Amino acid sequence: MSSPVPDTLLGPADVRELAAALGVRPTKQRGQNFVIDANTVRRIVRTAEVRPDDVVVEVGPGLGSLTLALLETADRVTAVEIDDVLAGALPATVAARLPERAGRFALVHSDAMRVTGLPGPAPTALVANLPYNVAVPVLLHMLETFPSIERTLVMVQAEVADRLAAGPGSKVYGVPSVKANWYAEVKRAGSIGRTVFWPAPNVDSGLVSLVRRAEPLQTTASRREVFAVVDAAFAQRRKTLRAALAGWAGSAAAAEAALVGAGVSPQARGEALTVEEFARIAEHKRSLAAGQEK
Repeated sequence: MSSPVPDTLLGPADVRELAAALGVRPTKQRGQNFVIDANTVRRIVRTAEVRPDDVVVEVGPGLGSLTLALLETADRVTAVEIDDVLAGALPATVAARLPERAGRFALVHSDAMRVTGLPGPAPTALVANLPYNVAVPVLLHMLETFPSIERTLVMVQAEVADRLAAGPGSKVYGVPSVKANWYAEVKRAGSIGRTVFWPAPNVDSGLVSLVRRAEPLQTTASRREVFAVVDAAFAQRRKTLRAALAGWAGSAAAAEAALVGAGVSPQARGEALTVEEFARIAEHKRSLAAGQEK
Protein backbone atom coordinates (compact mmCIF):
# COMPACT_ATOMS: atom_id res chain seq x y z
CA MET A 1 0.00 0.00 0.00
CA SER A 2 1.24 3.47 -0.83
CA SER A 3 1.45 5.98 1.98
CA PRO A 4 -1.22 8.73 1.96
CA VAL A 5 -0.25 11.96 0.22
CA PRO A 6 -0.20 14.89 2.66
CA ASP A 7 -2.63 17.72 1.96
CA THR A 8 -0.94 20.42 -0.06
CA LEU A 9 -3.18 23.15 1.32
CA LEU A 10 -2.60 25.14 4.48
CA GLY A 11 -4.57 24.43 7.64
CA PRO A 12 -4.79 26.55 10.83
CA ALA A 13 -1.64 25.06 12.35
CA ASP A 14 0.30 25.46 9.08
CA VAL A 15 -0.66 29.12 8.76
CA ARG A 16 0.32 29.95 12.34
CA GLU A 17 3.56 27.97 12.02
CA LEU A 18 4.50 29.77 8.80
CA ALA A 19 3.65 33.16 10.28
CA ALA A 20 5.69 32.45 13.42
CA ALA A 21 8.69 31.29 11.37
CA LEU A 22 8.55 34.49 9.33
CA GLY A 23 7.88 36.74 12.32
CA VAL A 24 4.66 37.86 10.62
CA ARG A 25 1.87 39.46 12.60
CA PRO A 26 -1.18 40.32 10.48
CA THR A 27 -1.64 44.09 10.35
CA LYS A 28 -4.86 46.09 10.19
CA GLN A 29 -3.01 48.69 8.12
CA ARG A 30 -2.83 46.26 5.19
CA GLY A 31 -6.11 44.56 5.97
CA GLN A 32 -4.38 41.22 6.49
CA ASN A 33 -6.65 38.36 7.50
CA PHE A 34 -5.24 35.01 6.43
CA VAL A 35 -7.58 32.20 5.38
CA ILE A 36 -6.91 29.11 7.50
CA ASP A 37 -9.57 26.77 6.14
CA ALA A 38 -8.76 24.49 3.19
CA ASN A 39 -12.44 23.85 2.42
CA THR A 40 -13.01 27.59 2.02
CA VAL A 41 -10.23 28.09 -0.53
CA ARG A 42 -11.38 25.05 -2.50
CA ARG A 43 -14.90 26.49 -2.47
CA ILE A 44 -13.55 29.79 -3.80
CA VAL A 45 -11.76 28.00 -6.66
CA ARG A 46 -14.96 26.08 -7.51
CA THR A 47 -17.13 29.19 -7.35
CA ALA A 48 -14.65 31.06 -9.55
CA GLU A 49 -15.01 28.22 -12.08
CA VAL A 50 -11.24 28.08 -12.50
CA ARG A 51 -10.38 25.85 -15.46
CA PRO A 52 -7.22 23.88 -16.30
CA ASP A 53 -6.40 26.34 -19.10
CA ASP A 54 -6.82 29.48 -16.97
CA VAL A 55 -4.05 31.94 -16.25
CA VAL A 56 -5.05 33.32 -12.86
CA VAL A 57 -3.82 36.50 -11.22
CA GLU A 58 -4.18 36.68 -7.45
CA VAL A 59 -3.81 39.90 -5.46
CA GLY A 60 -2.66 39.75 -1.84
CA PRO A 61 -1.78 36.04 -1.59
CA GLY A 62 -0.47 36.40 1.96
CA LEU A 63 0.95 33.10 3.16
CA GLY A 64 -0.41 31.22 0.13
CA SER A 65 -3.63 29.51 1.28
CA LEU A 66 -5.61 30.41 -1.84
CA THR A 67 -2.53 30.36 -4.09
CA LEU A 68 -2.01 26.65 -3.54
CA ALA A 69 -5.66 25.84 -4.23
CA LEU A 70 -5.54 27.86 -7.45
CA LEU A 71 -2.34 26.13 -8.57
CA GLU A 72 -4.00 22.73 -8.11
CA THR A 73 -6.49 23.62 -10.86
CA ALA A 74 -5.28 26.49 -13.07
CA ASP A 75 -2.65 26.34 -15.79
CA ARG A 76 -0.68 29.20 -14.25
CA VAL A 77 -0.96 31.52 -11.25
CA THR A 78 0.67 34.93 -10.84
CA ALA A 79 0.46 36.42 -7.36
CA VAL A 80 0.89 40.13 -6.65
CA GLU A 81 2.12 40.81 -3.11
CA ILE A 82 3.20 44.13 -1.61
CA ASP A 83 4.55 42.84 1.73
CA ASP A 84 8.32 42.25 1.62
CA VAL A 85 8.37 39.27 3.98
CA LEU A 86 5.33 37.53 2.49
CA ALA A 87 6.57 38.07 -1.07
CA GLY A 88 9.94 36.62 -0.14
CA ALA A 89 8.46 33.50 1.46
CA LEU A 90 5.69 32.52 -0.95
CA PRO A 91 7.80 30.90 -3.72
CA ALA A 92 9.37 28.59 -1.12
CA THR A 93 5.95 27.61 0.22
CA VAL A 94 4.76 26.76 -3.29
CA ALA A 95 7.92 24.78 -4.03
CA ALA A 96 7.61 22.81 -0.79
CA ARG A 97 3.93 21.95 -1.09
CA LEU A 98 3.38 21.75 -4.85
CA PRO A 99 6.84 21.11 -6.31
CA GLU A 100 5.43 19.74 -9.57
CA ARG A 101 3.52 23.01 -10.13
CA ALA A 102 6.17 25.48 -8.95
CA GLY A 103 7.23 26.21 -12.52
CA ARG A 104 3.72 27.45 -13.24
CA PHE A 105 3.81 30.02 -10.44
CA ALA A 106 5.11 33.58 -10.68
CA LEU A 107 5.37 36.26 -8.03
CA VAL A 108 5.19 40.00 -8.64
CA HIS A 109 6.47 41.92 -5.62
CA SER A 110 4.56 45.17 -5.99
CA ASP A 111 1.63 47.30 -4.97
CA ALA A 112 -1.31 46.00 -7.04
CA MET A 113 -2.39 49.59 -7.70
CA ARG A 114 0.91 50.18 -9.52
CA VAL A 115 1.01 46.99 -11.56
CA THR A 116 0.74 47.63 -15.29
CA GLY A 117 2.07 44.34 -16.63
CA LEU A 118 2.44 40.70 -15.59
CA PRO A 119 4.94 38.03 -16.62
CA GLY A 120 3.89 35.20 -18.90
CA PRO A 121 0.60 34.78 -20.78
CA ALA A 122 -2.18 37.34 -20.31
CA PRO A 123 -4.41 36.56 -17.31
CA THR A 124 -7.86 35.12 -17.99
CA ALA A 125 -9.15 35.21 -14.41
CA LEU A 126 -8.71 37.25 -11.24
CA VAL A 127 -9.30 35.43 -7.96
CA ALA A 128 -8.40 37.13 -4.71
CA ASN A 129 -9.08 37.68 -1.05
CA LEU A 130 -8.80 41.46 -1.26
CA PRO A 131 -7.73 43.57 1.72
CA TYR A 132 -10.84 45.35 2.96
CA ASN A 133 -9.34 48.85 2.93
CA VAL A 134 -8.35 48.84 -0.77
CA ALA A 135 -10.71 46.27 -2.29
CA VAL A 136 -12.66 48.49 -4.70
CA PRO A 137 -9.77 50.56 -6.14
CA VAL A 138 -7.64 47.42 -6.60
CA LEU A 139 -10.48 45.57 -8.32
CA LEU A 140 -11.23 48.45 -10.70
CA HIS A 141 -7.53 48.97 -11.47
CA MET A 142 -7.06 45.31 -12.37
CA LEU A 143 -10.15 45.21 -14.59
CA GLU A 144 -9.03 48.35 -16.41
CA THR A 145 -5.38 47.35 -16.76
CA PHE A 146 -5.94 43.75 -17.86
CA PRO A 147 -8.82 43.53 -20.36
CA SER A 148 -7.96 39.85 -20.93
CA ILE A 149 -9.47 39.03 -17.50
CA GLU A 150 -12.78 37.41 -18.40
CA ARG A 151 -13.89 36.18 -14.98
CA THR A 152 -13.29 37.56 -11.52
CA LEU A 153 -14.16 36.26 -8.07
CA VAL A 154 -13.16 38.37 -5.10
CA MET A 155 -13.69 37.93 -1.40
CA VAL A 156 -14.37 41.28 0.24
CA GLN A 157 -16.11 42.71 3.28
CA ALA A 158 -19.82 41.81 3.13
CA GLU A 159 -20.88 45.46 2.90
CA VAL A 160 -18.50 46.03 -0.01
CA ALA A 161 -19.83 42.90 -1.71
CA ASP A 162 -23.36 44.25 -1.37
CA ARG A 163 -22.34 47.61 -2.84
CA LEU A 164 -20.51 46.06 -5.79
CA ALA A 165 -23.45 43.81 -6.68
CA ALA A 166 -26.23 46.36 -6.02
CA GLY A 167 -28.57 47.45 -8.80
CA PRO A 168 -30.24 50.83 -9.45
CA GLY A 169 -32.76 51.76 -6.76
CA SER A 170 -30.92 49.93 -3.98
CA LYS A 171 -29.91 51.94 -0.91
CA VAL A 172 -26.34 50.69 -1.26
CA TYR A 173 -26.10 51.29 -5.02
CA GLY A 174 -23.33 53.77 -5.64
CA VAL A 175 -19.98 54.51 -7.28
CA PRO A 176 -18.54 50.96 -6.87
CA SER A 177 -21.74 49.42 -8.28
CA VAL A 178 -21.76 51.55 -11.42
CA LYS A 179 -18.03 51.38 -12.11
CA ALA A 180 -17.92 47.60 -11.67
CA ASN A 181 -20.90 47.29 -14.01
CA TRP A 182 -19.02 49.31 -16.65
CA TYR A 183 -16.74 46.29 -17.03
CA ALA A 184 -18.84 43.31 -16.07
CA GLU A 185 -22.02 41.59 -15.04
CA VAL A 186 -21.77 41.59 -11.27
CA LYS A 187 -23.48 39.36 -8.71
CA ARG A 188 -23.13 38.13 -5.15
CA ALA A 189 -21.70 34.62 -5.13
CA GLY A 190 -21.91 33.61 -1.48
CA SER A 191 -21.00 34.51 2.08
CA ILE A 192 -17.93 33.65 4.14
CA GLY A 193 -17.95 33.41 7.94
CA ARG A 194 -15.41 35.01 10.24
CA THR A 195 -13.97 31.81 11.70
CA VAL A 196 -12.12 30.81 8.51
CA PHE A 197 -9.70 33.71 9.00
CA TRP A 198 -6.78 34.37 11.29
CA PRO A 199 -7.11 36.74 12.95
CA ALA A 200 -10.91 36.60 12.80
CA PRO A 201 -12.15 39.96 11.43
CA ASN A 202 -14.92 41.98 13.07
CA VAL A 203 -16.98 41.83 9.87
CA ASP A 204 -18.46 39.17 7.65
CA SER A 205 -17.12 38.59 4.15
CA GLY A 206 -18.81 38.01 0.82
CA LEU A 207 -17.90 36.62 -2.58
CA VAL A 208 -18.54 38.71 -5.68
CA SER A 209 -18.51 37.32 -9.21
CA LEU A 210 -17.77 39.59 -12.17
CA VAL A 211 -18.06 38.28 -15.71
CA ARG A 212 -16.65 40.76 -18.21
CA ARG A 213 -19.10 42.08 -20.79
CA ALA A 214 -18.77 40.17 -24.05
CA GLU A 215 -18.98 43.53 -25.82
CA PRO A 216 -17.86 46.81 -24.23
CA LEU A 217 -20.58 49.26 -23.34
CA GLN A 218 -21.76 50.93 -26.55
CA THR A 219 -20.96 54.61 -26.04
CA THR A 220 -18.94 57.35 -27.68
CA ALA A 221 -17.93 58.64 -24.23
CA SER A 222 -14.67 57.47 -22.70
CA ARG A 223 -14.46 55.55 -19.44
CA ARG A 224 -12.92 58.62 -17.81
CA GLU A 225 -15.80 60.82 -18.98
CA VAL A 226 -18.45 58.39 -17.75
CA PHE A 227 -16.74 57.87 -14.40
CA ALA A 228 -16.57 61.66 -13.92
CA VAL A 229 -20.38 61.82 -14.18
CA VAL A 230 -20.74 58.93 -11.75
CA ASP A 231 -18.41 60.54 -9.20
CA ALA A 232 -20.25 63.85 -9.42
CA ALA A 233 -23.69 62.25 -9.14
CA PHE A 234 -22.87 60.34 -5.96
CA ALA A 235 -20.73 63.02 -4.32
CA GLN A 236 -24.04 64.66 -3.38
CA ARG A 237 -26.39 61.71 -3.66
CA ARG A 238 -29.25 63.38 -1.78
CA LYS A 239 -29.47 66.11 -4.39
CA THR A 240 -31.28 65.88 -7.70
CA LEU A 241 -29.01 65.27 -10.67
CA ARG A 242 -29.64 68.81 -11.92
CA ALA A 243 -28.03 70.12 -8.73
CA ALA A 244 -25.48 67.36 -8.17
CA LEU A 245 -24.07 67.64 -11.71
CA ALA A 246 -23.98 71.46 -11.82
CA GLY A 247 -20.28 71.63 -10.95
CA TRP A 248 -19.38 68.87 -13.39
CA ALA A 249 -21.36 70.45 -16.25
CA GLY A 250 -20.41 74.05 -15.51
CA SER A 251 -23.87 75.14 -14.36
CA ALA A 252 -27.22 73.71 -13.32
CA ALA A 253 -28.66 74.74 -16.69
CA ALA A 254 -25.91 72.89 -18.56
CA ALA A 255 -26.46 69.84 -16.37
CA GLU A 256 -30.19 69.93 -17.13
CA ALA A 257 -29.52 70.20 -20.86
CA ALA A 258 -27.25 67.14 -20.77
CA LEU A 259 -29.78 65.21 -18.70
CA VAL A 260 -32.72 66.05 -20.92
CA GLY A 261 -30.69 65.21 -24.01
CA ALA A 262 -29.88 61.81 -22.47
CA GLY A 263 -33.52 61.14 -21.68
CA VAL A 264 -32.96 61.36 -17.91
CA SER A 265 -35.17 63.43 -15.60
CA PRO A 266 -33.24 66.35 -14.06
CA GLN A 267 -35.14 65.57 -10.84
CA ALA A 268 -33.83 62.00 -10.67
CA ARG A 269 -31.02 60.97 -8.34
CA GLY A 270 -27.89 59.04 -9.18
CA GLU A 271 -29.01 55.92 -7.34
CA ALA A 272 -31.79 55.42 -9.92
CA LEU A 273 -29.54 55.37 -13.02
CA THR A 274 -27.94 52.50 -14.91
CA VAL A 275 -24.38 52.69 -16.20
CA GLU A 276 -25.84 53.07 -19.72
CA GLU A 277 -27.73 56.19 -18.62
CA PHE A 278 -24.59 57.67 -17.07
CA ALA A 279 -22.82 57.04 -20.37
CA ARG A 280 -25.57 58.86 -22.30
CA ILE A 281 -25.28 61.87 -19.99
CA ALA A 282 -21.52 62.00 -20.64
CA GLU A 283 -22.15 61.78 -24.40
CA HIS A 284 -24.65 64.65 -24.37
CA LYS A 285 -22.42 66.91 -22.31
CA ARG A 286 -19.70 66.37 -24.89
CA SER A 287 -22.01 67.08 -27.82
CA LEU A 288 -23.36 70.23 -26.12
CA ALA A 289 -19.80 71.43 -25.48
CA ALA A 290 -18.90 70.79 -29.13
CA GLY A 291 -21.94 72.75 -30.25
CA GLN A 292 -20.95 75.74 -28.14
CA GLU A 293 -17.45 75.75 -29.62
CA LYS A 294 -18.78 76.10 -33.17
